[in-house]
Amino acid sequence: MCRGGAPTNRAWREGPGEAQPGGWSLVLALQWVKLCLSQGSGGRCRFGILIVMGTKAKAGKKQLLLFTSVILCSLALGRGAVYTSEPEVKIAENKSAKLPCSYSGFSSPRVEWKFAQGDTTSLVCYNNKITGSYEDRVTFSPSGISFQSVTRKDTGTYTCMVSDEGGNTYGEVSIQLTVLVPPSKPTVSIPSSATIGNRAVLTCSETDGSPPSEYTWYRDGVQMPTEPKNNRAFINSSYTLNQKTGELVFDPVSASDTGEYSCQAQNGYGTPMRSDAVRMDAVELNVGGIVAAVLVTLILLGFLIFGIWFAYSRGYFNSKYLPLKTLLCICPHLPAPCCLLSVDTHGPISSLSGAKKGTSSSSKKVIYSQPTARSEGEFRQTSSFLV
Repeated sequence: MCRGGAPTNRAWREGPGEAQPGGWSLVLALQWVKLCLSQGSGGRCRFGILIVMGTKAKAGKKQLLLFTSVILCSLALGRGAVYTSEPEVKIAENKSAKLPCSYSGFSSPRVEWKFAQGDTTSLVCYNNKITGSYEDRVTFSPSGISFQSVTRKDTGTYTCMVSDEGGNTYGEVSIQLTVLVPPSKPTVSIPSSATIGNRAVLTCSETDGSPPSEYTWYRDGVQMPTEPKNNRAFINSSYTLNQKTGELVFDPVSASDTGEYSCQAQNGYGTPMRSDAVRMDAVELNVGGIVAAVLVTLILLGFLIFGIWFAYSRGYFNSKYLPLKTLLCICPHLPAPCCLLSVDTHGPISSLSGAKKGTSSSSKKVIYSQPTARSEGEFRQTSSFLV
């Protein structure tokens, strides 16, 4: 605000029809600027927005006083001023919206609008012109920008930036736009059972609501308080409830936590939405079942070890009892794939080496076969035998 010792709560009267006690008047604004000028360079009159107060003054008169005061302060200080009459704008989705921005004290103003949503920043207006991504639904005027129809993606902070062509004078003001969207039916994640003494997490969420929804949990149709120890119905429960994230954490789970759980989402716009109820049972730790499972596993493991020992003691792991299947390549002059000699026997390995050396054996069986036909340019096996 313009500082310099100006009266703040005094009634100013210049005659009939002037400002009433308890309100600001144009005379007060003039006296204020006069005081700023009289202090000269040694004073500390800084630019700011003159707050218009008083319950009896009309809205139009208040806006006139505000605009006049800003202009006078700007002229007195020799610098530009940027302000808005609506720093927060809330509008339903698919409705038109206007973001007002007024300025003074600029010889050749250049207006830019910036949009910020989280870590994302984009330019809506540059050098008094709407940028390409917004030109189909946003219009620019010296008094602000107007949306033909807003969507939930338009929620964010818009900054009106005004500067002279030379860049010597600069000012900006921010406006928060909230597009109102009612919440949708929330989805929940609730375990069907939870072990007593352990930790259990229940979640609830919905993504359509704007502004973001807050969540309330219910057990058997009764609203759960954020502080369970202060409510007789939930005094035996130990949980934390986060209304912003919709997370309900039992740590630890107790026997009294058994019940049907549901959650409700609401954001102050539209009808609150409640999820379906899901039952969660708090159960004791089944020690007997765990012991029985361990015993069965040990018994089965014992039978397996005994079977291996018995087979080994009877000699079933001797090589002469094991089948042997060997594949040998018999195409010495051609690259792979080559013809294969397949040997399948239940005799000891030495019988295979004997066959390779040409020694005879009563268990050998040799079969020769000839190809039936062969086309030119195609290689095929001309003979083979099977031992």
